[in-house]
Amino acid sequence: MTLRSLMQAGPAKANELFAKLSETSDGAVKTRERLFAELKAELEFHASLEEQHLFPVLRRNPETKDLVADAIRDNKELRAKVSELDGMAKNDAIFSERLSELQKVFRQHARDDRKELLPAVQRALSEEQVQGVTDKMEAGIAEAEQAKQDEAEERRANARQEREEAEFLARQAELREQQDARVRAQTRQIADAALKPVTAMAKAVDEAARQTNATFGAEAGRTQSPALALTNMFMWPWLAAMQSAQQNGSTKARGVSGMEEVIALGEEVLEVGKRTENRGTARIRRFVVETPIERQVTLQSERVVVERRRPVSDKVTGEILTEVTVEIVETEEVPTVEKRLRLREEIVVRTERAQRIETVKETVRRDEVEIQQPSRKRGSQNFLLVTTEG
Repeated sequence: MTLRSLMQAGPAKANELFAKLSETSDGAVKTRERLFAELKAELEFHASLEEQHLFPVLRRNPETKDLVADAIRDNKELRAKVSELDGMAKNDAIFSERLSELQKVFRQHARDDRKELLPAVQRALSEEQVQGVTDKMEAGIAEAEQAKQDEAEERRANARQEREEAEFLARQAELREQQDARVRAQTRQIADAALKPVTAMAKAVDEAARQTNATFGAEAGRTQSPALALTNMFMWPWLAAMQSAQQNGSTKARGVSGMEEVIALGEEVLEVGKRTENRGTARIRRFVVETPIERQVTLQSERVVVERRRPVSDKVTGEILTEVTVEIVETEEVPTVEKRLRLREEIVVRTERAQRIETVKETVRRDEVEIQQPSRKRGSQNFLLVTTEG
């Protein structure tokens, strides 16, 4: 790229952002904030390129020294207006007016660069100096683009990590919900199984009570029958306990002979997931290094040598006694230097994926049961620890 194209690339991008901002309405606050942030960064970057790479060269040249002060003053005015807009609410009624003023100032600044600064630079500086400034500005642009790409990659990596963490937490919550549902279902099954025999026995006792009342008559019906009294005495506390166990789900009912109770034993299951973490960003920057080189070259020169000598004979062989002029050109070889570009080396940047096996150590819990049974001998008890293996 030439210096002119580099100097015009920044204003072109800024004018595009100016146009997009002008099309927004006062209600599009978020869009205005985003576009203005991009415009501010573009204007600052364009001014910084000139101040870092172009102005130092122009200061050393007497013909362009005065142009630097004017350009710095224009940059200062441009930064002041940008700062004023930055502190203003983007839905303010005068935002568009101030934006138009900033655009006029920037257009005048770009016009001065195109009509005054660039022609003066091309007249005052040599081709080598112009190319040096161009190379440095290209390197600055490439470095800025690489920084933007690194920042975007870091944002994508952070977003991917947050998404994976959210998915992991959601999965853990789902697993806990499933486990709680299984526990509640087992509790209901245990309560239902314990209540079925008791309900059947209560129905049988009620049937016997009704038959007894029918036998004894109305008088016997006015008093509590022995069967009904037996039911109230033995079965009602049992039914109350079963109903309390069904409601709470944590208290296990004690059954009579011939019934069974189920105690659920749970355990924790280790589930190992994985997520991607950002381990750092590798940055490869290309820059220009100037190395002095010396070469030796053999040069030839031809000079005119005039000498007088005595003729071999005095016989006249040519025209004499007339005016004669002889011209002989002296030559000398001088070194010429030309530089050409060639591809010296290629740097290939890529990512390689490797796999490894890592052992995860954690502690899980599980329920155990201790069984205490009375011994046949009086005064002694046997203890039995039962371990369940999942």
